[in-house]
Amino acid sequence: MLNKDLPSLNKTSEFKYLFFVNLSYSFNVLRPIEHEIKKRGGSVAWFIPTGSEAEGFLQPDDYQLLNIKEVKEYNANATLAPGNVIPHFFPGIKVQVFHGFDSGKKNKFNIRGFFDLYCTQGPNITQGFNDINDGTCDVVETGWSKLDPLFTEHKDIALYQSDKPTILYAPTFSPKLTSTYKLYPYIKVLLKTQNWQWIVKLHPKATSEEIEMYKSLACENLTFITTGDVIPILQATDIILSDTSSIITEFALQEKVAVAFNNRKPKDWMINFSNEADLESTLISAFQKDEHTLEKVKQYCDSVHPYRDGKSSVRVLGAINNLICSGTSHLKRKPLNLLRKFKIRKSLNYYWWS
Repeated sequence: MLNKDLPSLNKTSEFKYLFFVNLSYSFNVLRPIEHEIKKRGGSVAWFIPTGSEAEGFLQPDDYQLLNIKEVKEYNANATLAPGNVIPHFFPGIKVQVFHGFDSGKKNKFNIRGFFDLYCTQGPNITQGFNDINDGTCDVVETGWSKLDPLFTEHKDIALYQSDKPTILYAPTFSPKLTSTYKLYPYIKVLLKTQNWQWIVKLHPKATSEEIEMYKSLACENLTFITTGDVIPILQATDIILSDTSSIITEFALQEKVAVAFNNRKPKDWMINFSNEADLESTLISAFQKDEHTLEKVKQYCDSVHPYRDGKSSVRVLGAINNLICSGTSHLKRKPLNLLRKFKIRKSLNYYWWS
């Protein structure tokens, strides 16, 4: 278990933090950081663009800022985003805390000229961003806050546990990469021919057609879920079935077997197959838990997220506080990014140029 020295956080109570959220998956990333901030007396506010599905995941006691005027008045010392963009006109340093691992999709490593700090998950991501760092930002390896609860048994794990072999099906949303349509008829058959338990968790960006397809399969052997908290599901299931999604890595970090259909960049630690007709035989093989495959999984996990102490949020908060205290004068000036800035303002219906 790797455990870097944990930073001093005695300044937290003096600072205000703003969480910028576009999609529901952001909450799993930000809640552990929120916990560490509030434990130390810091202030947290949330901003969610109007109409986002993420609004349904707020808790009654969350402090939500409803417009840009309130954001400006709150005047955060740091604004955090799991997504790839952040409003440049929001107060404070801008911090990228990531919404997933490198799943092989294009443009995973991209410094877009908005963030002052990238809190990376492990050595491979850190190296990827260091290689392209143009001096406009800091890159600090902290581990991923979302995974802190993964290393402690979740209180809701019993809701998803079964005495049957259990499969989590969690495909990506990308039309060119998703397995939802090709695997659907085969999963439908397996519900009748195999005594397996299925849990289906589609991406928040899944189409209404995909949602209806898999909702229609709900039965004793298949549960369709929409929860934003996937940790107890990851812990309760035996294997994961996906395609090209970073959730494969999240699952594998438990040193469990991951199955991928037509993964864009298949690796030797995953079981990848390309013919949908092979779904059943591939899953049967995965349940056998080959020791050679499990060793490959372990080696991979050490390269992407070697932190098993559940303290990544503490390291993230420490990196943020350090930059708040030191300031950003050591960073190079960011590019103008006029087109991207205009798109952000348009998406928020905010056109006053500050």
